[in-house]
Amino acid sequence: MQTDPKPSTLYVVGTPIGNLEDITFRAVRILQNVDLIAAEDTRHTGKLLQHLQVKTPQISYHEHNRTSRIPELLEHLHNGKAIALVSDAGMPGISDPGYELVKACVEAGISVVPIPGASAAITALSAAGLPTDRFVFEGFLPAKGQQRREYLEALETESRTLIFYESPHRLRETLQDLAEVWGSDRQIVLARELTKLYEEFWRGSIEDAIAHYQQREPQGEYTILVAGKPPSQTQLTQEQLKAELQQLISQGISRSQASRQLAKYTSLNRRQVYQLALSIVVDSEDLQ
Repeated sequence: MQTDPKPSTLYVVGTPIGNLEDITFRAVRILQNVDLIAAEDTRHTGKLLQHLQVKTPQISYHEHNRTSRIPELLEHLHNGKAIALVSDAGMPGISDPGYELVKACVEAGISVVPIPGASAAITALSAAGLPTDRFVFEGFLPAKGQQRREYLEALETESRTLIFYESPHRLRETLQDLAEVWGSDRQIVLARELTKLYEEFWRGSIEDAIAHYQQREPQGEYTILVAGKPPSQTQLTQEQLKAELQQLISQGISRSQASRQLAKYTSLNRRQVYQLALSIVVDSEDLQ
């Protein structure tokens, strides 16, 4: 017997990421029967509710009002109301402020029930053709170039498939940074318009992706999947690494270039190798 929605319960409801048919019967029933729907954008969600013929009242809950709205929603829940939390698309709490409301409910002893639905990250991964046994979701990369490159450097030796979200106006810069930090030959998949009429998966190397989007204007939100770094075939001791670096620097290669070149053949990232390179003294070297 179906007993939900229950009073004093927050339901985390997955909604379509594109195709409106990608919503579960249970999700529709919850949305129809809760007391209130907390939506990231009430206008956007309103269109979905109209399509589903759901008349439940909405209240806005988003990045800019979460601080004041959480206490209000907690009060409703403590007073016996059942509330559904939805985002603009997919599962709430993934790269949106839904996490903070869920955390507040858990801390307040309020029941939280997930109503599973589509997720762009998992949907893209399932059809990407990259390894799915181990993966890591990193959400949106930092918007500023230097911070983004530093973030990517910290992930340089990650062996699992990596998943990111990216906006169209930053896609080209992000691809350039990926090539600079991880190398241009790493395999990448770019997914857009998932579950919609013009769904697209682009597959190839990072270098090919850069060339592709020099000829084509990025459109729509992207889910980026990048193959993890393959296991290193070369295991060098610190002294061996120093010897290799010393030889490269003696040939006139800068410390930065030598570090990048050697990092490709070891389990260390470029920053770790570069720190080691800074300790090397070479006569007549080409200093950076």
